Amino acid sequence: MLLRSFESFEKTENGYLIHGDAADVKLIFMTDDIIRIRVHFDKGTPMEEESYTLVTTAWEDRMDALLKDERTRITALDVPCAEDDKALTFETAHLTLKLFKKPFHFELFDKSGKLIYQDLRERAFEKDQIGRLSHFSKVDREYDHFYGFGEKTGHLDKKGRRLRMSPKDAIGHDPETGDPMYKHIPFYIRVNEHDLRPVGLFYHNSYDCVFDLGEELSGYWERYCYYQTDGGDIDLFLLAGETLPEILNEYTLLTGRSALPTKQSLGYCASTMYYAELEKNCDEEIYKVIDKHEKEGILIDNFWLASGYSSGEKDNLRYVFNWNHKRFPDPEKFFENMNARGINVIPNLKPGILKHHPYIDLFEKNDVFIKTPDGKAPYYGRWWGGEGRFFDFTGPNGRNTWKQLLEENILKKGTKTVWNDNCEMDGVEDRDAQCDFEGKKGTMAELKILHSNLMAYTAKQALADVYPGERPYIINRAGYAGIQRYAQVWGGDNLTDWRTVKFNIATILGMGLSGCSNMGCDIGGFAGPAPEAELLLRWLQNGIFQPRFCLNSANNDNTVTQPWMYEENLPYIRAAYQLRYRLMPTLYSLMYESNQNGMPAWRPLFLEFPDDPKCYTDKNLTFMFGKSILVANVVEKGATTRTVYLPAGCTWYDMNDNLRAYEGGQTIEVPVTLASIPMFLRGSAVVVTTEDVKHILKDTMRQIDLLVAAETDTSFVLYDDDGHTEDYKNGVYAKTTITVKAGDRTDIRFATEGSYESPVERMTLKLVSKKKGALWASVDGQQLPQYIVRDGWEAAESGWYYNLPDRTIWVKFAKPAKKDFTVTVSTEKFDLIGMAED
Repeated sequence: MLLRSFESFEKTENGYLIHGDAADVKLIFMTDDIIRIRVHFDKGTPMEEESYTLVTTAWEDRMDALLKDERTRITALDVPCAEDDKALTFETAHLTLKLFKKPFHFELFDKSGKLIYQDLRERAFEKDQIGRLSHFSKVDREYDHFYGFGEKTGHLDKKGRRLRMSPKDAIGHDPETGDPMYKHIPFYIRVNEHDLRPVGLFYHNSYDCVFDLGEELSGYWERYCYYQTDGGDIDLFLLAGETLPEILNEYTLLTGRSALPTKQSLGYCASTMYYAELEKNCDEEIYKVIDKHEKEGILIDNFWLASGYSSGEKDNLRYVFNWNHKRFPDPEKFFENMNARGINVIPNLKPGILKHHPYIDLFEKNDVFIKTPDGKAPYYGRWWGGEGRFFDFTGPNGRNTWKQLLEENILKKGTKTVWNDNCEMDGVEDRDAQCDFEGKKGTMAELKILHSNLMAYTAKQALADVYPGERPYIINRAGYAGIQRYAQVWGGDNLTDWRTVKFNIATILGMGLSGCSNMGCDIGGFAGPAPEAELLLRWLQNGIFQPRFCLNSANNDNTVTQPWMYEENLPYIRAAYQLRYRLMPTLYSLMYESNQNGMPAWRPLFLEFPDDPKCYTDKNLTFMFGKSILVANVVEKGATTRTVYLPAGCTWYDMNDNLRAYEGGQTIEVPVTLASIPMFLRGSAVVVTTEDVKHILKDTMRQIDLLVAAETDTSFVLYDDDGHTEDYKNGVYAKTTITVKAGDRTDIRFATEGSYESPVERMTLKLVSKKKGALWASVDGQQLPQYIVRDGWEAAESGWYYNLPDRTIWVKFAKPAKKDFTVTVSTEKFDLIGMAED
């Protein structure tokens, strides 16, 4: 059934209802850049609004009460419609949308009249003989590029691929071609490398789906890409901000910003299944593991407790919320001891229930399970250890019972973190299995992946009950669009393979372009044998930049992956961990930025350099860490060089070679050794580090160090707060906008807002100045003493010094008490001996 032609239209309270020959279309202009097009083939039945996903709407929704603390209702734009014989035309302040009557299709133009998106003219929307719905778009097969799609394998650009979203427990997946994965995020950004104008497409539909990005070819049609879903409606949000950051802002406006993480969650997390699988006294072994980290100088703040703690003492089967007292004789004491050491223990939780579960009577009494298609009995499916039943998170019975046991058996024992594993619900094979759906009843076909988001939603409610005022820290393996507002996510059970460390970079970048900045992949590989020495080193050197920094394994060769397992590489590994913690002020600030506007911490080159066409096709698997540092980790076995494309438009400074300068717009080869973590400083940049924090809960950041490059004016927002409460929502934060005005006098202004009393007392600043040293330096108008000899500068409380090896001007000073001050460094022309000409 093809939607071929327009018949009529009517104005509605918040937009238009368009009647076609085969479908009705709801058209809503949410903002000048966000247009909703909902195509409904079941004419005569209502288009119900019942979204667990959207946090910004312009209509009444059945889930408004459930999401009352998350959702905002806006007023849709009242956009006039101009009609002629061929088309309906709608204009916002930024866009023109044309609906062509026959053949029925949409075209979207920017305010200058340039076409930025169009449906496939003669085959835009269709419903096939088995009920699948498809949306076809015209594509430039050679020059269009496709980014996002959540968690996917292979290179970042998905042009020419066919991707399926049907979340699986994809243990040991191929890192280059494996598909589908654990997440279902039907959002992508399309860019044509000739005009470089991006457009975002979000399909608000949780049924399994397929994206074909130009792989399919038919001689009867122009080249196309398509989205195909198993049911529901084609509910498309076109996001047409002029820039990539605007589109990310629009997508996260709809689905939610990334939750602001706790500081501790950004510290290193140790894990392996092995530690919780010993016959007895796993707690004592874990204490020894923490001791070993401290002895070897491996910085650590978190510990993932694998599901072995919940296994039955007689049958070793997993029973969520159960404690194996042979392995953990006194769970409360275990948490108390670990918390006293500053280690956050994060127990694993799984939503499947075996028939001999200790709480089975409670579960049956409370009617918590997903049911058979007729709704008369609990549904049984494949699970760890045999047939299992599955919690139904789409109804209050399941959520409330889960919440009760989560609070009593996990949170009140001493942890503030929830780890939701195996939440793809992959064991419920029958897509007609029945879910509560807030009393309406629905099928797993529609609701399967939404259980994972609702599992995180339930955890958030439980954490708020047990630890009011504390910031929730939740981790999810699976998730649908919007999961970022609840949880940190990770890339599931990846494979121990050199290709994994390489392509996981693109996976994390793709998640960042899909709203999920707080992302990481298991370091060292989860499935397979232990990684060899060089692979583990390179994986850790890459992993230190991931927001989720966790080494995790279930090795099949009876080994445990640990950071000290190859002693010959320990100095390099210690150095990598130290770099991670040194960068913590920058990383925390980047996570705050994600929380505010959807910009990810890891950024593909084109997100920062959208005018450089080569950035869209670069396959060197490098990335920007924020906007200031280009990271080019070594990802090839036995590598002695690393190939790096440096984007055009600025100078780049090699941070491992005395800030050696390179012009942008070229591909270079830099030598590497086992110690190498190649990084390049942007020509205009601010990077904030500290040497003070080696353990997040115990150490206080008294001094911060800035590396500044001032080729042109630039800025950076340094964010700080207490790191664990929600007081920041009431203004208890220190948000310092660092503004750099470039020139012979470089002004670095620090303007702080918020009521948080920062513990920072001292600051150092290193300004790149390749041509010459300083004439003078001042802090808030007070000139600082100059030191010709480095030893004198290091011993002094304040002053400046010119460091010739990397040609940077070093400035140190006590942080002024005032919230707004300026550091000025003058490199103006001066004449030492009085011989200069006028």
